[in-house]
Amino acid sequence: MKAITAKRTFAGIAALGAAALVLAGCAAEPVEEAVTEEAAVEEEAAAPELDFLACAVSDEASFQDNSFNEAVYDGLLQAESELGAQIAEAESNSAEDFAPNLQAMVDASCDVIIAVGFNLVADVNVAAAANPDVSFVTVDGWSEGNDNLKPVGYKMNQSSYLAGYLAAAYSTSKVVGTYGGLQIDAVTDFMSGFYYGAKAYETETGTAVTVLGWDPAAAEGQFWGGFAPNDAVGKSIAASQLEQGADVLFPVGGDQFGAGIEAIKEAGDNAVMIGVDKDIALTSPEYADYILTSAEKRMGAATFDIIEDYAVNGNFTGDYYMGDLANEGTDISPFYAFDDKIDQSIKDRLVELKAGIIDGSVDPLA
Repeated sequence: MKAITAKRTFAGIAALGAAALVLAGCAAEPVEEAVTEEAAVEEEAAAPELDFLACAVSDEASFQDNSFNEAVYDGLLQAESELGAQIAEAESNSAEDFAPNLQAMVDASCDVIIAVGFNLVADVNVAAAANPDVSFVTVDGWSEGNDNLKPVGYKMNQSSYLAGYLAAAYSTSKVVGTYGGLQIDAVTDFMSGFYYGAKAYETETGTAVTVLGWDPAAAEGQFWGGFAPNDAVGKSIAASQLEQGADVLFPVGGDQFGAGIEAIKEAGDNAVMIGVDKDIALTSPEYADYILTSAEKRMGAATFDIIEDYAVNGNFTGDYYMGDLANEGTDISPFYAFDDKIDQSIKDRLVELKAGIIDGSVDPLA
């Protein structure tokens, strides 16, 4: 277990600023102006402290994983900077860390504890049952009858459907590929939406599209077996799909983009990738030249909203939060460097498909 890290804002900064002003009164005018300006900066930086401790426990990765753990951590940082909340986090190096990390957060008297990822669902339910007066959140999990545990989920098939349609339209080989970390619902939901979006393009245009790596009807596909960044097995799957003609790759399971790009370079292909969880081209500019778009799982926004509603308004329930296209909990990212390579008719069709998914006239899983 990694020791918890806490970040707090101290009101003492303002007192130091006041002391600096008193000392400045005895100095020459230029010094007074300089110290006064410095004190003003210090006072401005000292946001009001909120008596609320928001905490998170990671899955088997760091909070700098460029994926779902980091997205939740972004929400914590936003709560710290905008609300003045105190924050603490515990990173898990293995599944054996989940329970002790959650207990460490309970022992730290956290007001809310966010368990990040499907893999923590059993442990967070046990912790919630054992601590009914503590509020918990499970991201990509569910509650086993614990009123103090709020599940957070996402209809990632929706944005992934748009990504699949775009992938099929952009592809010159009309072969696209997807592969995942583990065969769990939180992963295959992306892959199924991607599959059906690509097949929607096939149906509309009459142009055959092959989707490698996942068959939602048979529930069979390619998985590398975990969520470690830039996994070697994931890279080998990418290389295999490239060899079969895929020129758009959609890996689902954290940051696999460095490994995927290596496979593309080694194959000498002009293939591209689609990001997951965050706006990868924006947050990891070193990958931007290869990222067509990303299917964003906006966990940072949900994390902040839950903390704000609880810390500021006193509202917390075990009701399910579901992010979708309608509430902007998910969407595809801007196209950035690829914008001028995507025909306007495709962009317009993506807008229509998004509206159709929101109003129910388009089923992203059919």
